Amino acid sequence: MNLGAPTFEAKCCPPAALAERIAVLPRPLVFTNGCFDILHRGHVTYLAQARALGASLIVAANSDVSVKRLGKGGERPVNALDDRMAVLAALECVSLVTWFDEDTPLQRILDCRPDTLAKGGDWPIDKIVGATEVIGWGGQVHSIPFIHQRSTTALLEKIRRL
Repeated sequence: MNLGAPTFEAKCCPPAALAERIAVLPRPLVFTNGCFDILHRGHVTYLAQARALGASLIVAANSDVSVKRLGKGGERPVNALDDRMAVLAALECVSLVTWFDEDTPLQRILDCRPDTLAKGGDWPIDKIVGATEVIGWGGQVHSIPFIHQRSTTALLEKIRRL
């Protein structure tokens, strides 16, 4: 029996199609970004909190080459972009997943023009890429405090020790 592609994969969107896909999403629109290499409890809690700030959540994932430039280690990302996007898209709180190749998500933020920009609590608002732009068009920026202190880097270190 061939069941075809899972429906959540329809939430994966190339950057060129963002405008069309965002046009049909309910507002207010929340935007966040990250590597999301090995999804853990900290990620999913944070994403659910970000989604609660609006009616739709757009997640922009760093492309594989973008992750490599972040200096997280030569073996990163562990999971390829397509896999990371599929896992993110499977989350109920996520409305749409896209990606960016640049060092920052600024172009995707400009493409999406979110009402709210969110990042994890390790990012002070004045350091969040796109904060000036989002505030400039009347939006809000949130640095969401961590409830669960988790880290993909720490998880990988633990796995290596075992």
